[in-house]
Amino acid sequence: MEEIDLKEMFNIFWSKKIQIILIILLFIIGGIVYTSQFTTPMYSSSTTLVLASSEDAETKVNTTITATDITINSKLVSTYSELVKSKNIVREVISNLGIQIDEDTLRKHVKVSAVKNTELIEIIVEDENPVVATKIANEIAKVFTEKVKEIYNINNVQIVDEAEIADRPSNINYTKSSIFFAGIGLMVAAIYAIMANLFDTTIKSVEDLEKNFDVPVLASIPMIEKIENERKHRR
Repeated sequence: MEEIDLKEMFNIFWSKKIQIILIILLFIIGGIVYTSQFTTPMYSSSTTLVLASSEDAETKVNTTITATDITINSKLVSTYSELVKSKNIVREVISNLGIQIDEDTLRKHVKVSAVKNTELIEIIVEDENPVVATKIANEIAKVFTEKVKEIYNINNVQIVDEAEIADRPSNINYTKSSIFFAGIGLMVAAIYAIMANLFDTTIKSVEDLEKNFDVPVLASIPMIEKIENERKHRR
């Protein structure tokens, strides 16, 4: 492949600027149409839990939080994060809400993350129905806190924020989609411009003659039309 310097590259892109703009616009429009017509809107609802207070499950008496409690809670965050998506909890949530959904499917729609260097656990639920997503998130938090009491015989999980109904899809963002597809369109347009130039064998300048035939050009005859236009501009 012939070496192309920056000036030649700029001239190539500039000569194809209209085609490049059209290609980018086509990709942006196509991306927006794809996002709006072929992407299923998913709504996210999240609830936050905290491991803070320590209370005996039988006596219901609060105890003073010590440094040991904080250390234990920090270590339990990762364990609790896995417990949230356990079969028993997911199964009970489906039963309590009376929803028709497979356990594995629901588990895939639930994301649990532990906020780094804190005792916070965030439960995020995605669903096509924003109301259902909210109900599932809140029910998971409720069932989970009860399961912790049964398994560990302590009441150290509290709900900080209940899930709220989302007013817009979490997986659809037309601005991001436009930028993404514009980037793809730019790459395709650049490849098109370069390939079109490589397969273009027409002679456009004296430099092209010297480069292609490896002979010096002694003289060139200007086009009459070009001369006439230059004369008109001078008047």
